[in-house]
Order: sequence, then structure tokens, then C-alpha cells
Amino acid sequence: MPGLIKENVSTDLLAKALLIREVEQRLLKLFVEGKVFGTVHTCIGQEWSAIAIADCLRDGDLIFSNHRGHGHYLARTDDVDGLIAEVMGKKSGMCGGRGGSQHICSKGFFSNGIQGGIVPVAAGLAFAQKLHGGLNLTVVFVGDGTLGEGVLYESLNIAAKWELPLLIVLENNSYAQSTPSTQTLAGSICARAAAFGIETGLAATWNPGELLVTAAESAEYVRQRQRPFFLQIDTYRLMAHSKGDDDRDPGEVANYWAKDPIHRFLQEESMQTVEIRAAIEKRIEIAVSSAMAAPFAEISPADHDPRLFEIPSWVPSRIESNERVVTQIHDALRRNMAKDDRIVLLGEDIEGPYGGAFKVTRHLSQEFPGRVRNMPIGEASIVGLGNGLALSGLRPVCEIMFGDFLALAADQLLNHASKFRFMYNDQVRVPMVVRTPMGGKRGYGPTHSQSIEKHFMGLPGTRMLAIHHRYDPGRVYDQVFESIDRPTIIIENKSLYGNRVADAAPDGWILEHSDEQFPATRIRPFDKPDVTLLCYGGMLLDVEKAVEILFDEHEVICEVICPIQLYPLNLGPVTESIRQTKKLVVVEEGLSFAALGAEVAAEILEREPGVLRAFRRLSSPRLPIPACAPLEKALLPNLAQILATVLEVSRV
Repeated sequence: MPGLIKENVSTDLLAKALLIREVEQRLLKLFVEGKVFGTVHTCIGQEWSAIAIADCLRDGDLIFSNHRGHGHYLARTDDVDGLIAEVMGKKSGMCGGRGGSQHICSKGFFSNGIQGGIVPVAAGLAFAQKLHGGLNLTVVFVGDGTLGEGVLYESLNIAAKWELPLLIVLENNSYAQSTPSTQTLAGSICARAAAFGIETGLAATWNPGELLVTAAESAEYVRQRQRPFFLQIDTYRLMAHSKGDDDRDPGEVANYWAKDPIHRFLQEESMQTVEIRAAIEKRIEIAVSSAMAAPFAEISPADHDPRLFEIPSWVPSRIESNERVVTQIHDALRRNMAKDDRIVLLGEDIEGPYGGAFKVTRHLSQEFPGRVRNMPIGEASIVGLGNGLALSGLRPVCEIMFGDFLALAADQLLNHASKFRFMYNDQVRVPMVVRTPMGGKRGYGPTHSQSIEKHFMGLPGTRMLAIHHRYDPGRVYDQVFESIDRPTIIIENKSLYGNRVADAAPDGWILEHSDEQFPATRIRPFDKPDVTLLCYGGMLLDVEKAVEILFDEHEVICEVICPIQLYPLNLGPVTESIRQTKKLVVVEEGLSFAALGAEVAAEILEREPGVLRAFRRLSSPRLPIPACAPLEKALLPNLAQILATVLEVSRV
């Protein structure tokens, strides 16, 4: 200890470092005893980076950490009981046992186990701090292995360009799991950040006194200048990547044990050392005993995947304006931004004068300066920033220029947005909108014409909506902003943008809406229907034409159900209709395998066995969308195919 005292390291900080190490050692022991689930990624050897950063933070500062975040959490919160119980899967954990070792949330601290994916989320939190004003900052911890993730560089670019108060701390332990960085990293680590114009610093955990000074200077730079800073902390992981999977050279590991400050501190065996260690061990024992006595994590009925079969009430449709769909969406964004300054728009080319590829956001950047932001081409960072803004309490709207590009943001939706609420035990909400034009019929070819919404339908804790021309899209957006409490994906079929919203039903039918928050539309015939048609989004245009032809030329009467909310999907309107018709045709533009039609059929067969005499799915063939317009028209579900399919079903 005297050697460390000379480095201006206080006894309190030494005790905190030892606490982190002892907790980590006990977690490894609990794992061997079968009392910890999954795996344990300890930070043994890296404790001083956590302590140095936590020591220079203030109330209101935020931390986003990674899979090796126990030390970061303890250094910031001192919550030994909450951490041990959480890793043991107990209800008394800080996340109720739901998140476990890698997924922590408490007191302005967040972590997730996805390499790189946390960085744009942290940038979003820093952006929110910038919008709110003040001198708070956000810290994000990453490892040298994360340098292989592209979204890290997307985030560095935004942090630099927007001058975000973000401190990026890279803990360089020279290994990504078992792979040495000498095999995977070219060039200088700090040069990567410097290439974006970000100031950098370098320190090491083997010199705690110097590290404390460098960390404090780095945080102060971010705080006072409200600009990002990149701090590389060289360190070494003394234990395995997780549990016992360590194939490094034992001699190399032994050398680092010998130079480890905490190891040297413990070897002194002074009276003060013994007293500090005894107090820590007692505290850990109490925490373990308390966790052992606590119940395991639980879920509530609200956590279950909703399976809805509620028969709604129906009201005649009334649409006061017959503006084009694109105008209705634009006007809804405008009036809601005027009412709620928490709404922020992010996307590519969405600022004026361009206003987005389909002109949905035209002029909004001039009306709401600073709240409509052009992003670089980087869908993962767009939605990642949205995640961070939403966690802070703002209402981000992320535009993905073409629905095809939603795949580039899949990680942010699948592993972040959809999981935060549950794995953080209801401590947060993610009120984020991701809106995107989907579908073909415009000749844009294989990568700009797909309907890939099925790949994002059914993510836990999310909602998916699909607008159409028989219900005011502006009202849909109004209802979203009035009540948003979860990630909401809104599908806007490109073929609809130029169409006018109208409530005129074909002769012999009545247009009705259900009394749900996001209504289903029903086109109900005056006479008893022969076939039920289920569709959504842009397919309603062709379905309506088919309904009239089927009646006029073939005397087949159809009833149409067109939901706005695709997930969670209420099948009540469909089951109500098929109890009359016994025949169902689902029309959707995307590929049929594992899509909405398949889910509808499965749900109906489980819930209403025997009710269907005939069922068909009409969708695109399992081919890429061609750029050739005549071929695209022939392959996508079209009027002729709908007519043929319904006629076939009607004869069963």
C-alpha cells in the first residue's frame, strides 16, 4: 500500500478496487457451485479503469457499459447486493434477476452484451444531454475487440460532427475472447478516433495514480468543451474471458499478475490491508446470503406475448380530409412536433430543402431547427441514437429511407430496443418510432423494393403498424405520439404516398373502422359474404378493385379486413368474418414463408379449429424483386392473381 499511496491513490479508492476484485472472485466461486446461470465475464485485472472513471463523474452523468461491466457498475453505484442478486437471477437484483451479468440498469447506469451496439445508444444519450443543456456527460466503455464493429465508427463520426459530450473509454486488454489483437488490429487504436477529429488520451491500469489524473482530465475536457474524447486505457484481463476458457500463455498471465497493483497491495499483508479485506468479505457474505434467500426472477401477465381475439365494435368510417397520404404524414409530424418538443427526427437527407426521398419531412428542419437532423448513411447508428434518445425520455422518429435498409439496423431493434424494458425490469421505456417506406411497384429493383416487415414483426415489447389509404395516416401518427411507450415500427407502402385518403366504399359495401386504438378497417357487404379477404398496407388498393370485379362479373361477395396494427395482431375481426364465410384469403406483398399469413393461419387453427373450409395465401414468389417493371408487376401480388385465387377458394 505505501507504494500506491505515493501515487496519490486514496485508501478509499484502494478499498473500492479490492471490493470489485473480491466480488468478481466470489461470483466465479458461485458459478462453480452452480448458483450462477449462464456465464460470468469478470474484470479482474481491469478494476482501476472503472474506479478512475467513476471517481470523476457527477450526479446526472451516465454510463453505458458492456458484457464485462461489473466493475464499472460497482465503482459507480457501490451496489454489491443488487449486483450479486442480479447475477444469481434473483428478484432482489437491480433488474429483478431478468438481465443477469451483462444487462444492467440502475441509477443512470446501463449495460448490454452486444459488442459495438451500445456505442450509438450512448451517443444518443449524450445527444439528449446536449439538447437538455448543462454540463453532464455520457461515458461508454468498449474493449479493443469492439474495434472490429462498424457501428463504432458510425458513432465516432456522429459524436465528432455533432460535438456530443461523450467520453469513449477503450479498455485495451489485448484480447478479443481468446484472439490476440495482434492478429486482428492494424494500425494505432487512438488513431482511429483521431481520424474523426476526436482528441485522445492514453493511460494504464498499472499506474493508478497517473490513470486517475488522466481520467479526470479527460472527463473535464468533455464536460467543459461539450465535445467527445477518446481515452485508451491499457490493461490486462487476469482471468479467463468467461469462467475458465483461457488458453493464453501461463507465463504471460503470471507476469501481469506480478505487476497488478491490487495483487501487490494484497501481498503487503499490513494490518490495514487485513482489516479492509475482512470488512469486504463480510459485506459480500451478507449479500450472498441475502440473495440466496430471495426468490428467482418472475414475470407478470403483462409480460406474456399478447394473443388477441377480441371482437371489436364497428363504426362507419369518416375521413374529413382527402389529402394525399404523404401530405397527411407530413402534417401529422409537423403538428405533433409543434405540440411536443420531445419529438426529434433523425434520418438520411431529411432536412430541407430535400426533405427525404419521398418528401415526408420537407420544410420541417426550417420550422424546428435542431430537431430534424440529417444523419450519415448508417442505419444502425440512426436507430441506435434513437434508442439512446428514447431512454432519456425524448420521442425520436427514425426514418429509414427504404424499408430494405431496415436490415442494417436489425441489431438495434432486435438486441436493444425490444429488450431494454423487460431486461431492465420495467425501469425504462423506449418510446421510439421507426418509420420506413416499404414495398415495390416503383421499379426500384432488388434492394429497394422488398417488403421485409415480417423479419421485424413480433419482436417482444414492440408494435408494428402499417398505414393504408382508408384510414387517415395523420390520425395514426397522432395516436402514436399521444400514447407511445414502446418501439413502434411504422410501415408506409411506397405505392400509397401519392394516393388520396378517402372513405367512399364501393356500391353495396360499407366502410367501417373498429373501436381499437389503431383501428382495423372493414369493407362489409350488405349481403352475407362468401369469402373473407385479409390484407394490409398498399395491398388494399388492389384488393378493393378485385372485390368490385368479383361481384360484378362473378357474383362472389367478399368482406375485407385490413388491420393497421400488425403486431400485436388482434385476430378478432378476422375470426368474426370467417365464422360467416368459412373461407379466407390473405394477400400480402412480401414472401409468404413465416410471414403474416402463416401466423394468422396458425393462430386460427389453434383458436378456432375446424372453422376454415378453405385458406390461401397470396404473396410474392421466393425471388428477388426484379428491376424490369413488367416482370415486377407480374411477380408481385396483383389484381389478376387476387381474382384467380378468390375464385378458386369460392368454389370450395
